[in-house]
Amino acid sequence: MAALLETRSLTKHFPQQGGLVRRLRGEVSPLVAVEDVSLAIERGETLGLVGESGSGKSTFGRLLLQLEKPTSGDILFEGRSVLGRGERSARELRKRIQVIFQDPYSSLNPTMTVRQMLDEVLNVHRIVPKEARAARVADLLERVGLAPEFAGRRPHQFSGGQRQRIGIARALAVEPEFIVADEAVSALDVSVQAQVLNLMMRLQEELELTYLFISHNLTVMRHISEHVAVMYLGRIVEQSPTETLFAEPLHPYTQALLKAAPKPTPRRRAITPAVSGDIPSPIDRPSGCHFHPRCKFVMDICRVEYPAARRVGDAVVACHLYEPTPPA
Repeated sequence: MAALLETRSLTKHFPQQGGLVRRLRGEVSPLVAVEDVSLAIERGETLGLVGESGSGKSTFGRLLLQLEKPTSGDILFEGRSVLGRGERSARELRKRIQVIFQDPYSSLNPTMTVRQMLDEVLNVHRIVPKEARAARVADLLERVGLAPEFAGRRPHQFSGGQRQRIGIARALAVEPEFIVADEAVSALDVSVQAQVLNLMMRLQEELELTYLFISHNLTVMRHISEHVAVMYLGRIVEQSPTETLFAEPLHPYTQALLKAAPKPTPRRRAITPAVSGDIPSPIDRPSGCHFHPRCKFVMDICRVEYPAARRVGDAVVACHLYEPTPPA
């Protein structure tokens, strides 16, 4: 099956402040948010993107939404590059790719009613005629499990879960094919998270949606995604089918994340740190494999050479442990 969305060596560097002389001398390093990321997301599937805070996940999502311009690389939608398109083509693409934001408390305009918010989207993108907008708003609310009479309310009159449902309705208003869900349930209570995840899965089946689901929560990732990509300091270190990743994680970073994931055991309430030490600065990344300062399997080659991505069974992993002939 051909990918609906694909990235090829996608890279994003943010220049840092510094004097002209220091910059000319190369003494001011850029912040490397995303580096050489190649991923393919097939139509109708959910790809989970997981990693610690500061790993570059949200920047990657913003690149797909064209809220940031890549430093290099390419983004393809249905096999065509989305970069450098004219305004008309870019506007049409924005209808087909939408976003569900993390915080339902700040992503909705507090001065507007739900009807006004949805009506504005329908008007800007010319989805339905003016006389049909009220019926469309009612349909959108019912689709996400809210009563149509809620359309006259403002955001402060809703719970967090209801606000996120409104955010989902707003994303659906333009009839998208691809949705970036950036930590879409992390601000919600656990019981509400399950309700919203089940809603998103139902909508995916009904509307044939494709998701990039960004999260630091592996339990959530296992529930909603078919494939998972693990990101560390802007690079993909492992990607595989979800059940393969949970059954047999390959990269030491993935293994550490899974070991630290909360277990449904009542007697075990202590939270294990995901990995020893802090994630390094994306301005001053370690040489070689960026994970080597925190890795218990570190070898000499890890400190000097970044590992190539290699296929191991169903997975693709970037780690020197899986080279055909392991270094001595």
